[in-house]
Amino acid sequence: MFLSIEQDASRFRQIVRGQIRRNLRKYMSNGELIGRQGKDLVSIPVPQIELPHFRFGDSQGGVGQGEGDVGAPIGSSQQGHGNDAAGDQPGAHILEVELTLQELAQILGEELELPRIQPKGKNNVQEEVTRYTAIRRVGPESLRHFKRTYREALKRQLASGSYDPRNPMIIPIRADKRYRSWTTHPWPENNAVVFYMMDVSGSMTQQKKELVRLTAFWIDTWLQAHYRNLITRYIVHDAAAQEVDAHTFYHLRESGGTRISSAYELCSRIIHTDYDPNDWNLYAFHFSDGENYSEADDARCLALLRASLLPVMNLFCYGQVKSAMGRQFIHPLKRVLDDKLATATIEEDDDIFAAIKAFLGKGR
Repeated sequence: MFLSIEQDASRFRQIVRGQIRRNLRKYMSNGELIGRQGKDLVSIPVPQIELPHFRFGDSQGGVGQGEGDVGAPIGSSQQGHGNDAAGDQPGAHILEVELTLQELAQILGEELELPRIQPKGKNNVQEEVTRYTAIRRVGPESLRHFKRTYREALKRQLASGSYDPRNPMIIPIRADKRYRSWTTHPWPENNAVVFYMMDVSGSMTQQKKELVRLTAFWIDTWLQAHYRNLITRYIVHDAAAQEVDAHTFYHLRESGGTRISSAYELCSRIIHTDYDPNDWNLYAFHFSDGENYSEADDARCLALLRASLLPVMNLFCYGQVKSAMGRQFIHPLKRVLDDKLATATIEEDDDIFAAIKAFLGKGR
């Protein structure tokens, strides 16, 4: 019975994962998902999955009660119809399932075919992680391994001839019991810093900032699967740049002009002051509608990228949200030939899927 329940639960988890993978593009553009995030879990509404269950209530007749034929349906044959009266028929329901962020990252990587990130740096701190992978003959009953204990008891009874297939009762004795035990493994403590930079000039509407928020959630989910120590820094800019906290980053009201180089200069100063590139894996994600105020500042940005940012970064990504201007910052960026630079256009929710693949598909 125990093994059957365990297998059923595992099968159900596989079905849930399949549903999430098929609907991943929809979830990636759904802002409600972020609101369902707990400390380490994400609650996801999955449709059209019904768990088996017993239902108690008044008898409805059917096979096994009174007159009936083979194959007759169990329960009432009356179907509910739309009217003003209260209904008595079941409807379609949405099932809430919880996934860890690690599971969600794994599904994301499988569906988008993202390569594993290869952290740089040799000065990683080695920690130890405990895993219950060993088996011992002694231990607390709370760690008793059911399958291994059952197997040992069966082997003993078969060897002694006491096993009766007509009455297959397996009774473990003390010598049969096996217990889970732990082993320690070295775990590299990789350090990573993520810089989120966003244009908050007058042309950046709340809808554009929501696209940034959704994209950043999936970036965080993937990076957290590869780094145990992940630090996030937030920079906003219009004509000038400043560092802010996460709440301010997403809720600061837009105003002013646009000078993108101010954000790149501040990011470079923070790296130089706080993070040695030999010890830290550095990622930057910049979001703007591309309406930089002059071609001269475009040139200043490219110079900062080539001289100060790209040489020390694992990855630098630029996401351009919808813009009405003809001249856009993404065009000169595309002329920078560096495999650490990735660009994407995010004009609506459905573009988030392709943007994440463009950003994280390099596996750096």
